Amino acid sequence: MSETPQIDTPVERAPDVGELTPPDRTLMGPGPSDVHPRVLRAMSTPLVGHLDPSFVEIMDEVQELLRYAFRTDNRWTIPVSGTGSASMEAAIGNLVEPGETMLVPTNGYFGGRMKSMAERAGGEVAEVDAPWGEPLDPVDVERAFDEHQPDVFGFVHAETSTGVLQPNVPELTDIAHAHDALVIADTVTSLGGVELRVDEWDVDVAYSGPQKCLSCPPGASPLTLNDRAMDKVLDRKKEPRSWYLDLSLLEGYWGDDRSYHHTAPITNVYALREALRLVAEEGIEARWDRHRSIAGDLKEGLQNLGLEMNAPDEYWLPSLNAVRVPDGVDDGAVIEYLLDEYDLEIAAGLGDLAGDVWRIGCMGHSARPKNVEFLLAALEDALAEQGYDA
Repeated sequence: MSETPQIDTPVERAPDVGELTPPDRTLMGPGPSDVHPRVLRAMSTPLVGHLDPSFVEIMDEVQELLRYAFRTDNRWTIPVSGTGSASMEAAIGNLVEPGETMLVPTNGYFGGRMKSMAERAGGEVAEVDAPWGEPLDPVDVERAFDEHQPDVFGFVHAETSTGVLQPNVPELTDIAHAHDALVIADTVTSLGGVELRVDEWDVDVAYSGPQKCLSCPPGASPLTLNDRAMDKVLDRKKEPRSWYLDLSLLEGYWGDDRSYHHTAPITNVYALREALRLVAEEGIEARWDRHRSIAGDLKEGLQNLGLEMNAPDEYWLPSLNAVRVPDGVDDGAVIEYLLDEYDLEIAAGLGDLAGDVWRIGCMGHSARPKNVEFLLAALEDALAEQGYDA
């Protein structure tokens, strides 16, 4: 019997990995956006324990700042430890009980993700249809409620895949509440960038991500629930399938008791606090105005290059501009050229719009005139390389 040959495996030797030197990109895609230097500095400050009295004070401050950004007085306003998908799953996984029905939209990629999460939570899913690139029509929402009588209704306020901003939010929430349903809003690409009024619009639950209009690294993701929604969470007949995202347990850590549940991402909470301080210093309404103004310049410049926006003007989402790829132009080649030649990031389309649009963000610290001027000049060059005459 022959002996097994000895192989020098990677496990047996230390990896030779050099110093971390990522490229210095200008981030103008759908997220992450450029991070403000003050936020980066906050992340370099000393760690403390996640139950340290000083950190508890920081937790309180983050919650107050989040309430300001969401425009809410909701007591249950927290950053979920994880990316925006974690706050999304916390919302859906806690509000949708097995056997209940959730109504979700079909007008974008993230409505499809709502569907997947609701099904994994044990719920039944009904859909309200609208074409990709258009908002939900309240008439269609009303019809879907009459047909399916859902327990929970989810909609995407700012659809990152299509560049569409959902109007008439109070009308949608009125329909849902008239049918005794709870409302979950995806505000991942709107919080801190476009008008959002959780209390005034009567939204029961809103989740978001920190890496878009808040210009904060991912890792601690905003979530807010009103008392009606939290009562349902606390009165569930069956525990949520996720222990980690069980809001009845997280309430013990972020509520009055501050009891141990998990080790929070302390550095990310520092970062979120500083990002939210920047929002408060600028003023939330002034911040909405800045995004619309700077993105308006971007939109005008794109149209001057002969490019067409995917969303009509009345549904245009300033923080995420979906731009139609011209005939004869390779969308991926343009993206690669911008990255290689300019260290500039934009992104391709998702789902039904893959290959048909570019997604250009104008969010948070990235929403600055110099970034818009840089992007337009670089994009004109990239298009010329493709033989496109602007």
